[in-house]
Amino acid sequence: MTRQEMQQLQALPYDLKVRRAEQRAKEFYNTVDNCHVSVGGLDSITLLCFLRQIGIDVPAISVSSLEDRSIMKIHKDLGVININPIKSKKQVINELGFPVISKGKAKKISILQQPDSEKQTFIHAIMTGDMGEQGHWQHSDKIKLPDKWLELFAGNYQEHRPDLKCKCAPFPVSADCCYWMKELPCDRWAKEHNSFPYLGLMASEGGQREMGLIKNGCNYYGKTVTRSAPFAPFMRQDILQLALDVGAPVPEIYGEIVRDPDGTLRTTKAQRTGCQMCGFGIHIEERPHRFDRLRERNPKEWEFWMYRCATDPETGEKYGWGQVLDYIGVGWENMPDTDLAGQISLF
Repeated sequence: MTRQEMQQLQALPYDLKVRRAEQRAKEFYNTVDNCHVSVGGLDSITLLCFLRQIGIDVPAISVSSLEDRSIMKIHKDLGVININPIKSKKQVINELGFPVISKGKAKKISILQQPDSEKQTFIHAIMTGDMGEQGHWQHSDKIKLPDKWLELFAGNYQEHRPDLKCKCAPFPVSADCCYWMKELPCDRWAKEHNSFPYLGLMASEGGQREMGLIKNGCNYYGKTVTRSAPFAPFMRQDILQLALDVGAPVPEIYGEIVRDPDGTLRTTKAQRTGCQMCGFGIHIEERPHRFDRLRERNPKEWEFWMYRCATDPETGEKYGWGQVLDYIGVGWENMPDTDLAGQISLF
């Protein structure tokens, strides 16, 4: 599928998208021996309710401990099977690093934080965008890390960019949190039960999800991955309308689904949610951001993540997301003037 073809599907009327999603879901159900639903926030809760409504009643699984308490309650009410992460949130941060900026950029930063790496050609590409002989001497802005992040994280390889003043961050960065806490435990459950997942992914979410859905479509049957994403062409308005149509329970963290005078649907609180300790996208959020919301809901948990979730291996001192946010220029310690009951987008 091309990007243009995906855009054509996204432009279809809502009713046609829903009928198409039903067709794709039933095709997948009739093709694989066993299947299940991987459940997290509102999108996949809606997927579970939609599948049950069209007669596909299969097991639902989730690493529920990573979610907000209100989402965990809905999971329990819906009979979602809880599975445990391989590593805890605290382990991930201390053993791997903080998930910050974006998954793609965090991967590059983690490489830059390794001194004397053998990946010098790739490091040069991250620093300059120049691909070298292996890349036929092309330039790629997609591979290059923006200068503002190089200045904060590329101190180990300053010689590649003498025009910048690069520093080394006083904390590690990692993109592997999802692998250890969600992907690996869900994959293990799937292999143990010879089952393949329905996922509530939408191309409109952008990033790696968009690229994967454009490349592989709604239903994908590969050598190592088989999955169904029947909502791939859905837009945000589609998923909210479907949530209303199938009577999906809305976790308290989202508030309610309401319709504005212009007809636009939205949730009155969080627009998107994710793992409690995830920092991907935090730098582009307006306040009140996800950590402000956590402070409102659970001050003790907020205090732990902001001040005490990590231990410096050299000094033994405790620190947390507060130090990370200070370093990348995101406010957190003061209470924002904006009403915390208003809207927020987590990604």
